[in-house]
Amino acid sequence: MLSHHLEGALKDLRELIEITDADIEDIKKAHNTPQFERLSLKEEKLKSFESKKAMIDREIAVLVQNNPNRELSSLLSSQQHEYLAQLKEEISNLHKINKRYARLVLVVSNLYNEFLEKLVPTEMQGYQKVASKESKILQVRV
Repeated sequence: MLSHHLEGALKDLRELIEITDADIEDIKKAHNTPQFERLSLKEEKLKSFESKKAMIDREIAVLVQNNPNRELSSLLSSQQHEYLAQLKEEISNLHKINKRYARLVLVVSNLYNEFLEKLVPTEMQGYQKVASKESKILQVRV
């Protein structure tokens, strides 16, 4: 059963990486709609991975509890050791690709915020931002 959960967790991680790769390509091309459409799929895969990880933790805890005098490494098959190594590697890959995606999102967000500030400059009045009267790009006539 442990091997089954490990395989499923690996599959979920690899799919999350593929989705994030697609998001990176779309953000580079300024295609927002596909990213938003994949958001629910991404959340679903993340929940699935978390569920499988919890099952893996339970299976390992049961193994250790049923064999208190043996090391965990001796309780796992070579295939399970390989799955755990792959799981560690894929988690690291997902972490790297998510950092890359986050940087791109931050750059795009800053670009839009600066553009908006130039279109409709704001100033602070107390704790609220309000549009100032001096726009460098946009001029409104009534």
